[in-house]
Amino acid sequence: MTTKQAEIGARGEDIATEWLREHGFYIVERNWRVGRYEMDIIAEHYDTMHFVEVKTRKQGGWQSAYDSIDEQKIRSLRRAAMAYRAMHRLRHIIQFDLIAITVDNKGATSVDYVENII
Repeated sequence: MTTKQAEIGARGEDIATEWLREHGFYIVERNWRVGRYEMDIIAEHYDTMHFVEVKTRKQGGWQSAYDSIDEQKIRSLRRAAMAYRAMHRLRHIIQFDLIAITVDNKGATSVDYVENII
């Protein structure tokens, strides 16, 4: 990943975190990692722990944020969530969500929150 891509991704995660907070979520973790598993954002909302994948894309890019959630990514997200759940002995309901950030050519962003991607 190039430095520019990393900057765009970090900006997208900042935007997603702020969006979640504005909508009543408590941010538990950001960029949580264990072994080869990682989770962009882990947030709590009522009795549900949300494992949130953040995808930031330039408008008109060749792959949409939704298309990037393939079977391999789903397996990875599930394994990461199960590892987190075991480490923290969670009793919450678990939900997997996607926040798709789109950046237009002027730098303006839009946020699309999709619940239950798995």
